[in-house]
Amino acid sequence: MTEALHIVCPHCHTTNRVQSSQLASDPTCGSCKKEMFTQHSTALDEAAFDKHIARNQIAVLVDFWAPWCGPCRQMAPAYEQAAAQLEPLVRLVKVDTEAVPSLGTRFNIRSIPTLALFKNGREVARQAGAMGATDIVRWVRSHSL
Repeated sequence: MTEALHIVCPHCHTTNRVQSSQLASDPTCGSCKKEMFTQHSTALDEAAFDKHIARNQIAVLVDFWAPWCGPCRQMAPAYEQAAAQLEPLVRLVKVDTEAVPSLGTRFNIRSIPTLALFKNGREVARQAGAMGATDIVRWVRSHSL
């Protein structure tokens, strides 16, 4: 028997019910009809961030970054590679702390890049500093899967 999970669409941010057994079968959003998992990260503003953290019943990995940050830009391709490996069990999102400073303040982000892993609406792990794709995947799996 499979359980229905709430999964937030990375495109329209509508919450969908997806059977856990169907996660790997390329489910589509009931609202916008786009793929629920794209193997890429999703940039979020504050409202979308709150919805993804509160409503997703899969783990959410957040990359707090800024465009002027060299290590952030250096880690970006590795983060996308990690998305391809971690989805559909983990949603990878990005928060530009320059564009959305309130989230950086709210989560006490003191250095970037900072990765924060959320499960069931709560932060469960945090890691500051740039990492490669293999290290990101290993770190997430050690805390969530």
